[in-house]
Amino acid sequence: MSVSNGSSSVFPKTQTDWEKAIEELPATPEKIPAFFFGHGSPMLAFGEREAQQMGSFAQSNGPRSSLATFLKVFGPALLSKYKPKGIVVFSAHWETHGERLVTDYGDENPLLMDYYGFQPALYKLKFKSRGDEALSQRVVQLYENAGHLARTTTKEEARGKDGRGFSGPGLDHGVFVPFRLMFGEEFTDIPIVEVSIDGSLDPRKNWALGEVVAPLRREGILVLSGGLLVHNLRDMSSFSEEHANSLVKEFNQAILDALIIPDYAARKEALLGLVKHAGFRAAHPRADHFVPLYVGAGVGGPGSNAKVVCAIYGAPTVAFDL
Repeated sequence: MSVSNGSSSVFPKTQTDWEKAIEELPATPEKIPAFFFGHGSPMLAFGEREAQQMGSFAQSNGPRSSLATFLKVFGPALLSKYKPKGIVVFSAHWETHGERLVTDYGDENPLLMDYYGFQPALYKLKFKSRGDEALSQRVVQLYENAGHLARTTTKEEARGKDGRGFSGPGLDHGVFVPFRLMFGEEFTDIPIVEVSIDGSLDPRKNWALGEVVAPLRREGILVLSGGLLVHNLRDMSSFSEEHANSLVKEFNQAILDALIIPDYAARKEALLGLVKHAGFRAAHPRADHFVPLYVGAGVGGPGSNAKVVCAIYGAPTVAFDL
């Protein structure tokens, strides 16, 4: 276990510790907790040879990393404890301005391989899953009832650019790369619907987006929000706890410390204030991977508690409203 700086709290960093934290999650299908999770990078899907060529970076981000191991345990535990009827997921890789878009892809969700410059094998990855019109419409209804513009998007509408050279629809790699580890390459038992985050990247707006869909958790729906708490492609050393500079590591620790504040209002204030931390821009030149934390916290609802389930550097998993 790892002790936080300036506090007596202990965070689950080792496999033994986060396995215990997962085991201790309450089995409450009638009220499923909200989760923010570290979705990792395409390197999670690298082959062993390619990962070895990436050196120390692969140790913290590749197929044998602690994050990969965690996701393989975390996914089955979610299904076992909560027996969800469906999954609604937010990703750092889908932003829209002025309206929420909600996937409605029918009997098979396509994949948007929105990454560039990787080996050919990464453009042949498989993750078979399905959508559900009723769930998509339920999400749209919640946003409309809350005064937001919202609509579904189908396979006929492109939602982004693809590393294979075309624009198209689909679940982005912030969803299908970790979900392949969490749920297997074929996962059609329950539907998956993706929702866009607010492209303003405003912390309060994205927190509010999460709050709108909180009722789904009492309707048997697992709501996940994926991102990373350190994401600076201009400084690849920042992705490794061993090599990251002290400012980035201090920021990562400040996030964990904010998450364990017991009082909801004080926790929310501390989390929203993280964008003013001296290390924020060193960890996030752009906030797209950070604001999903606010979405996840919002899904937890007002007055909720929070628990750090896994404190892997830069890619933790946090449960809200246990």
